[in-house]
Amino acid sequence: MDKIHNNKAWLLVLPVFALVAFSAIVPLMTVVNYSVQDIFGPNNRYFVGTEWFSQLLRDPLLHNSLLRQFGFSFSVLAIEIPLGIVIALSMPRRGLGVPTCLILLSLPLLIPWNVVGTIWQIIGRGDIGLYGWALNEVGIDYNYAANPTDAWITVLIMDVWHWTSLVALLCYSGLRAIPDVYYQAARIDRASHWAVFRYIQLPKLKNVLLIAVMLRFMDSFMIYTEPFVLTGGGPGTSTTFLSQTLTKMAVGQFDIGRAAAFSLIYFLIILLVTWLFYTAMTHTDDKA
Repeated sequence: MDKIHNNKAWLLVLPVFALVAFSAIVPLMTVVNYSVQDIFGPNNRYFVGTEWFSQLLRDPLLHNSLLRQFGFSFSVLAIEIPLGIVIALSMPRRGLGVPTCLILLSLPLLIPWNVVGTIWQIIGRGDIGLYGWALNEVGIDYNYAANPTDAWITVLIMDVWHWTSLVALLCYSGLRAIPDVYYQAARIDRASHWAVFRYIQLPKLKNVLLIAVMLRFMDSFMIYTEPFVLTGGGPGTSTTFLSQTLTKMAVGQFDIGRAAAFSLIYFLIILLVTWLFYTAMTHTDDKA
């Protein structure tokens, strides 16, 4: 006898879906409308079609910002994902050490983004900052305000300091969800620590790592406040990422149409790369 499924509960969720759709679609349609116009004022605008898109796709400013952004985001992932896994594996499984570690790891995540930039602005100074002073004392000529390489590395270290805790907490939750029976079987087989990680922990962490990779990529690709507070996008354009370029175009130059086209390209890039990450990681699961 076939079971009769009652799907009336979905009716309770429909208002939420409608609200989210409204709050997402209306702003998106507004941006699409602006992206095909040249706007001089509230009642002074001209239809230009895809002109802004064609100009932006040939603009060296966009190309340079995009390369800088990809370099930063992939560097963040290459450091934070392995480091978060190592921290999660090193955390205790029981006792007072568990809440202590969870609290300590959560502290950087509670700090507002503008405060993070201010903290590292002070830490990186060579006269009063511990980080800048220590590097200068060991003979490294460090100055994030004048050296583009120092500025870029400082922004990268700042992001690693701020967000590695998120990856570690996600991985720790995934490790805690692994049943003990797997570890008991590994002990019976006298499996090494590497074998336990390779064949038990890492496969069970794939879904958690997918979430961590997608969250960290999207967030790092939209980074704005921290480098803006720390370096203002300088020296030169060494720490000027896509979000800062877009803000300067929209607010600084008040080039609304061009900025709207820029934001759509920005959105599509994030959507495409996130989809590639998701497809690659889920395809690996299907193969396994």
